Amino acid sequence: MLYKKLIDYINTDIYPMHMPGHKRNGVFMPQSLHYNIDITEIPGFDDLREPRGVLLETDELAANLYKSREAFLLVNGSTVGILAAIGACVKRGDKILAVDNCHWSTPNAAELFGFEIIYINANIDEKSGVACSISPCAVESALKLHPDIKMVAVTSPSYEGVVSDIETIASIVHDAGALLFIDGAHGAHLGFSDYFPPNPGTLGADIVVVSLHKTLPALTQCSLLHVFSDRIDSSKIKHMLNILQTSSPSYILMASIDHCLRLLSTDKDKLFNEYVSNLEYFDSRITGLQNIHVLCHGNNKKHPGFYSFDPGKIIISLSPVAKNMKKTGGSGSLIADILRKECKIEVERVCDDYIIAMTSICDTHDGFKQLAYALCDIDNKILKSDVLSIQRQS
Repeated sequence: MLYKKLIDYINTDIYPMHMPGHKRNGVFMPQSLHYNIDITEIPGFDDLREPRGVLLETDELAANLYKSREAFLLVNGSTVGILAAIGACVKRGDKILAVDNCHWSTPNAAELFGFEIIYINANIDEKSGVACSISPCAVESALKLHPDIKMVAVTSPSYEGVVSDIETIASIVHDAGALLFIDGAHGAHLGFSDYFPPNPGTLGADIVVVSLHKTLPALTQCSLLHVFSDRIDSSKIKHMLNILQTSSPSYILMASIDHCLRLLSTDKDKLFNEYVSNLEYFDSRITGLQNIHVLCHGNNKKHPGFYSFDPGKIIISLSPVAKNMKKTGGSGSLIADILRKECKIEVERVCDDYIIAMTSICDTHDGFKQLAYALCDIDNKILKSDVLSIQRQS
């Protein structure tokens, strides 16, 4: 059964290089976040639909931390935030501009609300297979071709950590009389350290959705919707959230959001300094890799197709030379299998050509050390038969 399977899994020694961002690290998560605080909207505990007390305090704390005009708690993940943000700002028959690799909730919003999506293509980096930053010129060209577009939706950072030039895009979008929505689900940690790209809301975005649970210490489904500009009618956002979000919000999840935000408000400098130190340590350990390539890490932290990059994402692949030498497809699966079976590391996502390892402020130094050691070990074994033998066994 599921419960037993979960208990059995957490009792293994596999290290989680995947979501959620709390990494099952008890240092950052209260042990009482379970059934004994699972209540309903009883007196004194506010109402998510019309927050006036303790939940309003959490909203205000979120807005203060992210420098937004107003913030809304989300207990149905960023998915409901994306649906609500777009649904509140466009009408049936309107057009929005989106990138073809956007999250599936954007086309779902079109199906729900009856607007049309004009797509622009994301260029793919040939060496890594990762989608590049969104070109401001492509956005400008699309807006000139379709001057009736009401909103532009951009994902930044992407799943792989690629960041677009939001400041320039925002200027172009606003000059065209449209709104800029940022799906920042993977960037809840941005803006808390200069080592990372800025929070897109401070660069001109009108609405931003972030998933706390992806990269910060919060339970799965804990997210925020931020309104940054006065171009947005917040009452419409609230109305749409009340339509789409559950009428029985989990107090466990809302408590997790509150705890995460309060941890950031008191300890963000210390936590991010340690995080940066761990990432720099990881980079120093992998500088000698020859057959394994880690995107925007190690000796090569820049990429011509990326405006910027979130260093918290670790994109791992076989180098082009090693891939050609082995004449093997599915190198992402190959590396993920070795990490799981030999190195006791589970990654976030496995693609044909690369894998994604997700990190957060909750990762330990030993966790980074374990991943760095594993990659160096795999790198040394690439020329040997034991790497391919694992592929044959899987």
